[in-house]
Amino acid sequence: MLNVKVYSLGPVQTNCYIVSNKEKECIIFDPGEEAAKIIKVIDTNQYKPLAIFLTHTHFDHIGAVDSIRDKYNLPLYVHEKEVKWLNDPMKNGSGKYAELPNYIVNLPDEQHIIRKEQKIEIGGFEFNAVFTPGHSPGSISYIFPNDGFAVVGDTLFERSIGRTDLIGGSHEVLLKSIHEKLLTLPENTIIYPGHGSYTTPEAEMEMNPFLNGF
Repeated sequence: MLNVKVYSLGPVQTNCYIVSNKEKECIIFDPGEEAAKIIKVIDTNQYKPLAIFLTHTHFDHIGAVDSIRDKYNLPLYVHEKEVKWLNDPMKNGSGKYAELPNYIVNLPDEQHIIRKEQKIEIGGFEFNAVFTPGHSPGSISYIFPNDGFAVVGDTLFERSIGRTDLIGGSHEVLLKSIHEKLLTLPENTIIYPGHGSYTTPEAEMEMNPFLNGF
């Protein structure tokens, strides 16, 4: 049984997920900011971090990547279409806001670029990397079918969907991703989004006004 901890961090309260197992191994999804808080959680719980996975590379999801990666010497996994967004403030969005610093993350090693949908096995974890573009061209959802949950970034929210007015966004593509990749999951799958509370495919099929009439 996996343990999922969620921390809402940074200027727009982005959800960072720390998923751990009984062996105290953990993986970190979207460390968006406040690296010291993430490090405290890991060290206090005596977790053994294995890797960082990004759902996508908008600034609010990457702000603590380098600090966490350097602290624990971790690999970083990211979609091939957004590798260069990591150190391009205009593409990751931070360059559009004068009140924000330019978010620049060191590029990952070649072997950690996700180029195709695949099962990922790392430590005691097994999950699927599924492409769900629309909010951004390299958006990935990480699905844990044996554990009944998915980390979906800004693709789908409780009663809402990701915005599509940023670089590479597409409303049509986003809806296709949601309907083909997320709403086809078992109806009680826990959907962990990039912001706000968790939801389920069942709840969103019934209550999400953005999905009606697709």
